[in-house]
Amino acid sequence: MTGPIRYGRWSGTQDPWGSDLSPDEVLAEIADDLLDGVDPSEAIEDLLQRGIDGRLEGLQALQERLRRAREEELSRMGLTGPLQRVAQQLEEIVELERTALQFADDQLSADERRAQLDAMPSDPPGMVSALQDYDFHDAGAQQAFDDLLAELRNDVAQATFGRLADAIDATDPEDLARMRDMMAELNGLIARQESGEDVQEAFEAFKDRYDDMIPGDPETLEELLEEMARRMAAMNRLLAGMTPEQRQQLAELAAQMLGDAADLQMQADQLASSLQGMFPDMGWGQAMPGAQPTGEGMGSLSDTVDWMQRLQQLDDLGQALGQRYPGARLEDIDADALRSALGDEAAQNLRGLRDIERLLEQSGAVQRSGGKLELTPKGVRRLGEQSLARIFRRAFEGTAGGHRTNTTGGDAELTGSTRELRFGDPFSIDIPRSIRNAVLREGPSAGGRVRLSAEDFELAEAERRVKAVTVLLLDMSYSMPLRGNWDHAKRLALALQSLIASRFPQDRFHIVGFSDYARRLQPADLLVSGWERVWGTNMEHAFRIARRLLAAEPGAERQVIMVTDGEPTAHLTDDGQAFFSWPPHPMTFRKTMAEAVRLTRTGCDLNVFMLDHDPESGDFVEGMVRRAGGRVFYPDLTDLGSVVVRDFLKQRSA
Repeated sequence: MTGPIRYGRWSGTQDPWGSDLSPDEVLAEIADDLLDGVDPSEAIEDLLQRGIDGRLEGLQALQERLRRAREEELSRMGLTGPLQRVAQQLEEIVELERTALQFADDQLSADERRAQLDAMPSDPPGMVSALQDYDFHDAGAQQAFDDLLAELRNDVAQATFGRLADAIDATDPEDLARMRDMMAELNGLIARQESGEDVQEAFEAFKDRYDDMIPGDPETLEELLEEMARRMAAMNRLLAGMTPEQRQQLAELAAQMLGDAADLQMQADQLASSLQGMFPDMGWGQAMPGAQPTGEGMGSLSDTVDWMQRLQQLDDLGQALGQRYPGARLEDIDADALRSALGDEAAQNLRGLRDIERLLEQSGAVQRSGGKLELTPKGVRRLGEQSLARIFRRAFEGTAGGHRTNTTGGDAELTGSTRELRFGDPFSIDIPRSIRNAVLREGPSAGGRVRLSAEDFELAEAERRVKAVTVLLLDMSYSMPLRGNWDHAKRLALALQSLIASRFPQDRFHIVGFSDYARRLQPADLLVSGWERVWGTNMEHAFRIARRLLAAEPGAERQVIMVTDGEPTAHLTDDGQAFFSWPPHPMTFRKTMAEAVRLTRTGCDLNVFMLDHDPESGDFVEGMVRRAGGRVFYPDLTDLGSVVVRDFLKQRSA
């Protein structure tokens, strides 16, 4: 039974279909890194950075788009726009007054006013102060100046306090006094909190008193203070980008506009000082990188502070996208900010990137152990299946009989015993026992009708008989990676393991790696054990281990596949130590030849696949195979998997 379904209003941000990525698609994207021995966490991080070509933008592409968006935003406005705009408005007002004075009846009085206008300071705060004491002749100019003062008072309030100023009229003394009281209470709450007091209850009462002035619905004092800090930090950074003279002019202009509210300014300064200590990472006192004095447009002071906040938001977003700080997570990236900066498609890409690790974990391909991401056995199997699929496409495309099948390669031998059926078991049901269980469970009340239930089913157990044993010998010497052979060899091993497990579950498959020594490997070891920076290609030891593995399965068909790129250069001495020599020592050749002959006398087929190699090194291998009985293949590197799998299936079916 499913839980309740909840419906909400469409906000334009939901993704109705979710990510269409599959775990196999993600795993295929990081397969090469995993096969190279890269840690799964690093492989996923690399995928997050580069994305999936044609499907999903990575963090690097999003960062580049964000960089271009920031450059575009930088050109939109300039640091000195507010001063330039006020200066332009004042010039228009003065010009309006001068025009009216030309037509004044009393030219003597007009000359006096013109002299006053000529003597006025040229800087905006000085001109505002002088015009406040000037007796305008023209009523229109007077009204324009009064309107400008009202506009500037509201502009300064909004630039300083942000959305808090939306609820007040900066020209109304009562509104300014209420703002002052609110600031004073905020400073008091901060002081109480810094002394260790729990102020949540006091903050709730504060919100009730100033509900009409507080933007949004902050749940905590920190939430409200953070928004105010961003606003004040943006104003601070605007001033930091100006010249000392410009900074002084803007400060004087702001002081004039709030001159009747000195107490408010004092409370605001105290709040800004506290916020700077609480949120030191907001760039206080630092000029905004790239911001120029002028831009395409001249905004008001509040518009310019909005612009600074926008640039800061883009910088914060860029830092989050970079993920280069300790503890970085994709959840740190603000999806709404990303959508605002780059559009809905970018936000959808972010959702897809966040899905990548979750998909792998939910599919069981990776798991976290001790905080570290690790590939699971299931993940290794899926890598093998993908490698096999690639090999099948190359080996059998357009060839009859080359299609994949879900059959298991034959039935097992029944043992006569049964057990309860469990999820995942093959559907080999003991019908009589299952019906008997249902009859006993329902009893006489069934009225002659029997209803089977899941717990009634019993599995007819069978014993798997080993039909064939394959031992894959992988050269892990230093020359394999130098020639680019190792990754192809690993893909082959995983693919062959997946093929045998899926099609021939009654078979045995073993992997033996060899360099100076030989040792058995599990499929998962291929992702952490790679070529070894040691000298020596000890085929003799590899043949010994293969012979021992084959002897453990009497009566089974036997096959040894060796993948190498050279001749033997090491053997085991009588005390079990590896002896290396280049050029190869005659004793190495003799011991390797003898062990190869012993191996084939067990009745196994020996197939050697020689990769990119020195021409001379193939002479010994050919002679060894000719004497021991077997075959040598010289596949192209990219065809290694298809040649081996095709030959394996041919021999297995025979």
